[in-house]
Amino acid sequence: MSDDLVFGLHAVQSLFEHSPEKVLELLIQKGRTDKRISGLVDEARSHGVTVRFVERSRLDSKVEGVHQGIVARVAQAKVYREGDLEDLLNNLDEPPFLLILDGVTDPHNLGACLRTADAAGVHALITPKDKSASLNATARKVACGAAENVPLVQVTNLSRTMEWLKDRGIWMMGTAGESASDIYKTDLKGSLALVMGAEGKGMRRLTRDKCDSLIFIPMAGSVSSLNVSVATGVCLFEAVRQRLG
Repeated sequence: MSDDLVFGLHAVQSLFEHSPEKVLELLIQKGRTDKRISGLVDEARSHGVTVRFVERSRLDSKVEGVHQGIVARVAQAKVYREGDLEDLLNNLDEPPFLLILDGVTDPHNLGACLRTADAAGVHALITPKDKSASLNATARKVACGAAENVPLVQVTNLSRTMEWLKDRGIWMMGTAGESASDIYKTDLKGSLALVMGAEGKGMRRLTRDKCDSLIFIPMAGSVSSLNVSVATGVCLFEAVRQRLG
């Protein structure tokens, strides 16, 4: 298995908290001796992880983004396939709560959706294999450890997977601005897959056609839509509120 990179203080700290066994090496910018960096160095050494101090230019060349003087080389996050989805569902002892992203190509949005899905207790996040963001270093940094907790399932044919999930009794709830159903007046309890489309374009037609029903988020201001990761958070936590009620 190849390795990947996680960078930034919060992301690396979350990695040590949730999956320290996946850290292969820690790279620290020379001259960085603040308390948080020192704590992570101690944490790495306590787990037997090699720590190397390198020039900032070395870190700059490895990642795109603000690394804050710390980069972890880690085992690549597992990406699940169609064949794994049945096992994931069979091992649940509560109604499935899934998130489906259609056409979300920005790794920042994928990472943010993973982080929110983890916080909401989502059992798996499903994306089509093509024309979707990959679980790269940027997505993992934004996810802040959620990539190790929430299974990311990449499927070859999203429409077919949705049909299979429906056959298992999982309700497909899509989001569309022109829907007549207010999210706050819609039942989101039970076996549920929330389907989110890319900002602007929304869901593809085939994806939309596979949804059992569509909902919208009421907007009080002048903007017509929300970023997909923000909209995902609103929808997931409304579902959480109902499911806990």
